[in-house]
Amino acid sequence: MKALLLTVVLSYVSIVNTKAKASLTDSAWANATETANAFSHPKQINAGVLNIGYAELGPASGQPVILLHGWPYDIHSYTQVSGLLAAKGYHVIVPYLRGYGTTRFLNKNTMRNGQQAALAADIIALMDALHIEKAVIGGFDWGARTADIIAALWPERCKALVSVSGYLIGSQQANKAPLNPKAELSWWYQFYFATPRGEEGYQANTSDFARLIWQTASPAWQFTDSTFALSATAFTNPDHVAIVIHNYRWRLGLAAGEKQYDALEKKLATGPAITVPTVTLEGDANGAPHPDPSAYAARFTGKYVHHTLTGGVGHNPPQEAPVAFAAAIEEADQLAR
Repeated sequence: MKALLLTVVLSYVSIVNTKAKASLTDSAWANATETANAFSHPKQINAGVLNIGYAELGPASGQPVILLHGWPYDIHSYTQVSGLLAAKGYHVIVPYLRGYGTTRFLNKNTMRNGQQAALAADIIALMDALHIEKAVIGGFDWGARTADIIAALWPERCKALVSVSGYLIGSQQANKAPLNPKAELSWWYQFYFATPRGEEGYQANTSDFARLIWQTASPAWQFTDSTFALSATAFTNPDHVAIVIHNYRWRLGLAAGEKQYDALEKKLATGPAITVPTVTLEGDANGAPHPDPSAYAARFTGKYVHHTLTGGVGHNPPQEAPVAFAAAIEEADQLAR
């Protein structure tokens, strides 16, 4: 455990202070250790149908910020971002999504549902449980879609939004339309997961599968084995495979959702505008399927800014460019003032 903590601490400090070597100042060590402890010892709270694991940093009196990870990633995408924001007085919450890390279903009979509305409802339930009325919400991949949905359907709970790859709200109906061959090829894993072979393959090779996605989605990101290992433990969650498989099958209309989300999905299928102040981000080396920023700008009808992050930033900007992502959270917060 001490070795794991040291790995996270040094990783954090290397981002915050690129000149940090073997020795650290007492204050830098204390701040980095506090951040590492928050992620290595997540808190737990009952919220909706889940007992959610989450990292918490910064003063409880600070502006709440909720940061949402994607697939196949976990809360460690936000280790450095959280430390940067907490140091500036933000109250940062980073939850494990359903099917990841220490988050668990409260009832063994609850459907292991990965549909988009269910994930968004989880975060609203978490905010209720933590007595957070309104937060700045940021995310990438599944986390960006979840953040988008909250901003669209519950704007009173979202002060401002940071969304990587912009507007990711979808519908089963829209997903029926075939794409051009090159675009379809980029979604190969979605079609793989639609088959029994794909489900068995992901179950048998979860870690190797995740590593491949990291490499192809962020081809310029030279992550270390220890960095990957920190996140890979989150995929051993007993519901992980079921949630991932259902998520991608639901998107293609190959799996049903739950009726309690039908009304929400009906609203989402209309492509609702997002009115809250928003900053969208895109990496210049994103190897995962993503829309062009010009295709979604009109969906954001409030104060809006877009930034393309240069220098080989891929699909996971919070971990690849944490200073820029933290700055985007502050910018979104400022837009809302």
